[in-house]
Amino acid sequence: MINVTKPNLPELSEFMPYLEEIWKSGVLTNNGRFHQELERALAEYLGLNHVSLVCDATVGLMLAQEVLGLRGSDVITTPYSFAATAHSIMWMANRPIFVDIEPDSACLDPNLIERALTQNTKAIMPLHCYGNTCRTDAIQQIAQRHNLKVIYDACHSFGVTDDGGSVLRHGDISVISFHATKIFNTFEGGLIVAPDEETKIKVDRLKNFGFLNEEVVTSSGINGKLNEVSAAFGLVQLNRMEGYIAARAEIDRVYRARLAAVPGVKCLEPVRQIKRNYAYFPVVVEESFPLSRENLYRDLRHRGIGARRYFYPLITDFDSVRGRGFNTDDRFTNASALSSRVLCLPLYPALSLSDVEFICDSIEQVYLKSG
Repeated sequence: MINVTKPNLPELSEFMPYLEEIWKSGVLTNNGRFHQELERALAEYLGLNHVSLVCDATVGLMLAQEVLGLRGSDVITTPYSFAATAHSIMWMANRPIFVDIEPDSACLDPNLIERALTQNTKAIMPLHCYGNTCRTDAIQQIAQRHNLKVIYDACHSFGVTDDGGSVLRHGDISVISFHATKIFNTFEGGLIVAPDEETKIKVDRLKNFGFLNEEVVTSSGINGKLNEVSAAFGLVQLNRMEGYIAARAEIDRVYRARLAAVPGVKCLEPVRQIKRNYAYFPVVVEESFPLSRENLYRDLRHRGIGARRYFYPLITDFDSVRGRGFNTDDRFTNASALSSRVLCLPLYPALSLSDVEFICDSIEQVYLKSG
């Protein structure tokens, strides 16, 4: 099976000196040497000032809500995302209010936010989907008019820039994922991007049980720290990032060149990205294609191609969310349409161009056979 993604793994020999240092020091966690080095290295690489490593992005989204004082609030968010976006809101005793997406970017549509506001709305949590950047200026204007906080789920946006720099600088807080499937990974992990030193200090305390020192606990924190082994792995990975992204870019180029000749398969274009990270390769199976998306999905899997339907079903269709008093019965026209037609094709640096050609040949063969 050619899976939709595969973790980036450097040569084990590159990682072993870090493990030997960890074994020698005996420091496995609690803000150790490699944790501190990775925070500094990521801040420099991303062009940011205040970043805090966490054990995963879901905990990061929860910490962001706690830092911003969001408890028992309504939070505007997207139905078109991974389940963790909404689940992080629910775990904080907040209520997700879902708003439809833009059809081109798959990001939250700012034009629909204000009509969804309630008297208890305190925040907006949009997703920079597929690396596409939300309409951050419009969202910020709405937030300022209504005194709302903005937390960006930026899990797809490592290294992405818009015309002002890193997209992670937007909002009150941004959170990024370092899960094994992401373009930069630390096995599991994540990063909180804070706007200032004061916010970073709050995050750092909350992710360490709320401790100020060994005698003083100032808040009801949790254990959200990243361990030393994961941090060390991140340092190895960071040295390879430009090569990883270049490999992804070449795969993206071949896909676009080959699939342009297949009627009914539309490659989604990047939106509001200056520097891309090529995190995903989504295509839309249009009505003119002779097979439905579901049938093409099954046919590709039969051929050993593990395309994924990111994101299907919508969050609002999950049992974990439906029937909880949220607006899950609303019409999300754009999100529903995209969810029923999107396929993300395999994309990772180790994917050979011969496999990319095989994937494109397979789609073309399906078209010719069924057309």
